[in-house]
Amino acid sequence: MNYRRIPNCDIEVSEIGLGCEHLHKKDKAVVDEVVGVALDGGINIFDVFMPQPEVRSLIGNALHGMRQKVSLQGHIGAALENGQYKRSREVKQCDEFIQDFLTRFNTDYIDIGMIHFVDDLDDWHAVETQGVLEYAHMLKEKGIIRAIGISSHEPLTALTAVQSGHIDVLMFSINPSFDLLPEMTQIDALFDSKTYDQGGLDGTNPLRHRLYAECARRGVAITVMKTLSAGKLLSAADSPLGAPLTVGQCEHYVLSRPAVVSALIGCVTGAEVGEALKYSTLSAEEKDYTGVLANSKRWAPSGNCMYCNHCLPCPEAIDIASVHKYYDLAKNQAEVPETIRQHYLALDAHASDCIECGDCEDNCPFGVEVRANMAKAVQLFGQ
Repeated sequence: MNYRRIPNCDIEVSEIGLGCEHLHKKDKAVVDEVVGVALDGGINIFDVFMPQPEVRSLIGNALHGMRQKVSLQGHIGAALENGQYKRSREVKQCDEFIQDFLTRFNTDYIDIGMIHFVDDLDDWHAVETQGVLEYAHMLKEKGIIRAIGISSHEPLTALTAVQSGHIDVLMFSINPSFDLLPEMTQIDALFDSKTYDQGGLDGTNPLRHRLYAECARRGVAITVMKTLSAGKLLSAADSPLGAPLTVGQCEHYVLSRPAVVSALIGCVTGAEVGEALKYSTLSAEEKDYTGVLANSKRWAPSGNCMYCNHCLPCPEAIDIASVHKYYDLAKNQAEVPETIRQHYLALDAHASDCIECGDCEDNCPFGVEVRANMAKAVQLFGQ
């Protein structure tokens, strides 16, 4: 298992994590199996938003004795009303369920306190002005949470929250089909095949790309939900891309996006966890998702680098994907951020080493004008 650091706080998380939503209504044997296989495979980040006390207790018991070795995402604003889940913006109700979380997980802190399910600007405004954000900061100041997060499925809302400067971690829904869709697409429509029949879908929506880049610039880590689009991307019949992807290909797509630290996979059996854990053992060819995307009418050619390095080998050993990534992060800034400049300069080879042979463009499945971009990177970074 590989681990990635959350920049704004001293937390390292496994690049494959466990989304625990599907453990709701499962018995102790199932929860113990799923959590046990995850722990044995090196998974150390668990997202638990469900407010139902039974599932919290079962997961808490399954993690007994492991608290110092795992990171928990607990949600601020997931609550129960008359026995049913609800999203709450009442601080008193939020606090009741944070205290319940601490009790059921036998802990005095939560690693990431996620402000739960903020999917429109009005709701974000309510979070900012009606006490929830202030409550999250109070929890962080007291050490009850180590990082402030927000979970969202909507890129404009998420970007606004990230730009506010209050957020350390963004939990966001990312996969190749969701990335096609425009801002303000409602959550239910994300899974509706008819949504993808609209025109104008061609590669990553620019606002989504901007969101990921902004997170990387600000050191806001992204933990990813809906990596498999509820399994639709694995199905030839259901995938909006016209062809299925494997679990490993979906994970690799997500983990190739800027700022992403962990792909959270929802599992209900130990076998499903085992499938998710295969990622670290896959070859580059097995992880490669570009063939499916390149043959999808909705993706090819997009002209945007997907950071897949399918363009390699380069005769000058340039890591073309990394050059593009740092260029994309810096190109719209008034001044190149020093952290990005240092990351770029630390590369073994730079854009200035390009001999313009064009082999990369012949190999690229997305029509990226690599040579022109190398020249632009030289202008931006000086080498």
